[in-house]
Amino acid sequence: MGGLNDCGTLTAGRPWPLGSHWDGRGVNFALFSAHAERVELCLLAGGQIRVLALRECTDQVWHGYLAGAAPGLRYGFRVHGRNHPVEGHRFDGRRLLLDPYAREVVGRFSWPAHDDPVHLLTAAVVDERFDWDDDSPPATPWSDTVLYEAHVKGMSRQHPGVPEVLRGSYAGLATPAMIEHFLRLGVTAINLLPIHYFLDEQRLVNEGRVNYWGYNSLAFFAPESRYAARIGGQSVIAEFKSMVRALHAAGLEVILDVVFNHTAETDEWGPTLCFRGIDNRSYYRLPPDNLAAYENFSGCGNTVNLAHPRVLQLVMDSLRYWVEVMHVDGFRFDLAAALTRDSAFLAALRQDPVLQRAKLIAEPWDIGPDGYRLGRFLPGWSEWNDRFRDDVRAFWLTGDAGVGQLAQRLAGSSEIFRASGRSPQAGVNFITAHDGFTLRDLVSYQHKHNELNGEDNRDGHSHNCSWNCGEEGESREPAVLERRRRLQRALLTTLLVAQGVPMLQGGDELGRSQAGNNNAYCQDNPMTWLDWRNADENLIDFVAGLIALRRRFPQLRQTRWLSGEPQRADACPDVLWWHPAGRAMRVGDWQSRKLGAFGLHLTASTAAGDRDAAQPDLLCLINRDDIPVSFLLPPGSWQQVCDSSADEAFASCQRERATPVAARSVQILCRRS
Repeated sequence: MGGLNDCGTLTAGRPWPLGSHWDGRGVNFALFSAHAERVELCLLAGGQIRVLALRECTDQVWHGYLAGAAPGLRYGFRVHGRNHPVEGHRFDGRRLLLDPYAREVVGRFSWPAHDDPVHLLTAAVVDERFDWDDDSPPATPWSDTVLYEAHVKGMSRQHPGVPEVLRGSYAGLATPAMIEHFLRLGVTAINLLPIHYFLDEQRLVNEGRVNYWGYNSLAFFAPESRYAARIGGQSVIAEFKSMVRALHAAGLEVILDVVFNHTAETDEWGPTLCFRGIDNRSYYRLPPDNLAAYENFSGCGNTVNLAHPRVLQLVMDSLRYWVEVMHVDGFRFDLAAALTRDSAFLAALRQDPVLQRAKLIAEPWDIGPDGYRLGRFLPGWSEWNDRFRDDVRAFWLTGDAGVGQLAQRLAGSSEIFRASGRSPQAGVNFITAHDGFTLRDLVSYQHKHNELNGEDNRDGHSHNCSWNCGEEGESREPAVLERRRRLQRALLTTLLVAQGVPMLQGGDELGRSQAGNNNAYCQDNPMTWLDWRNADENLIDFVAGLIALRRRFPQLRQTRWLSGEPQRADACPDVLWWHPAGRAMRVGDWQSRKLGAFGLHLTASTAAGDRDAAQPDLLCLINRDDIPVSFLLPPGSWQQVCDSSADEAFASCQRERATPVAARSVQILCRRS
């Protein structure tokens, strides 16, 4: 670890790469600021501070090389310039500022913010060397991908099979007990809620809460230290890498939820910790008619200015770092519309040779002008499909969506994604996510119950398309419990048989409840931690069985769009929509508000339009009514492979030509050609 006495004289160094980089003999420091008048490098150790002027500035990058400096050295910057908010400048040379390229953040920020350098956040020089032991990405094709959304802490915090010292950490997520669960389910990628270093908002801290979800990033290169177990003195970076290596060895990809739309510095009343004090006018979007304020397309006080080339470079450098150095497999971009507005972000990603192999998922909206952009991202991207979420919920739970809307979602939402030349994998389908009700709460609560968040239940969505099945909250009524059981399974089956990429919210397979809280972003407690001791083992097995069926039948994960037409004259149609009366659906059927049962017949066609004799046809029979519906099946011998209503859901049995489908359920049948 480098100390202040080990460091020599600061020499010119070079303006690239940005941040601090150790070469074995010393450290090069480089900081972008277009409007600074002078910059000082501040070194900290043992309560002492050494201040060195960065006298070299090349192309708006201030830089210097410090011989003898080594990993472990803490540092920050003081940036001097005009403090004139009406011009967009907020320099304050008294403040110690965090390096935007910090690989590791040291210290603990506390409210109220103050200028004492001993207590402010600083960066640490790091040694990136790590034994990856022949690690290689699983490179799971999009068509085979099943996403599992997870919170690092919440996943293992209460797991009895995880050693107590590892619970809630990166190391805990990579323990055999956790990996066994992921493999038991059959998911292929773990989509982690934000792990970039983030802050808790002042309001939450004052009220005794924290930002549990972590959508308040400050350092885009540094893994969040609160998730580190640090066993044996292992650094947070090494622990994160070890987690990725272990998940990869099990065939599991790692997707990061990244927040580049705003930073934790919030609005003009927020703390000056990094970007604002380094170059406010470059890093943030400012209204042209009021440079003292911030454009707020994120709803969090500010918007990062990706229209600036150096800020775009920061984001691109961060993404490449996480792929090349940390070995992650992809990213889900929070409020991705904010990144595309007036910027070259999409074009830069499209041509980047490193990021072309990463999975890219957009949350395709923000609260800015023209902020809803579902279906408008480029080929190579996938997008969270909230239309799937809303229509599937409305079909099963409220009756506000008809069979036509559900059929469109089952077919991959082609009217949204097909025109841009993309495949069905452009849509990420989900019923629930971190933001909203859990699956169990979706069928247990008619209304949100967010009182514990301290906002008088004003926060969170009010339009949830949920149904409490006859009683609000927990119930002991057998009829209510049976409705809830059937609906959870029907919703999950719909998700896993639909074209596109399915995403499960972590814990839904356990039967997890948040007591009706649909915005538990500030609840770091057993409300949000997965309750493994009371897990619904039958539901876990049911989800695992559905994923196994999806893997078994390629018709459920096609890479081309269903057309309903033969691919050539001597071939069969790839899909047929089936009426319970034993015929194809007609125009009037699709328009009916009363029809609540229909079938999806997928033939065993290859991409060339031929029938695959090794694969059976599939027939998915859907009945949302509260009474059984009898279906006349297409000709042939049909074998049931799933009945979502049954206790033994995957017991195989022969089906007669007229077969009943239970209330609020889905049956899956197969037929050999």
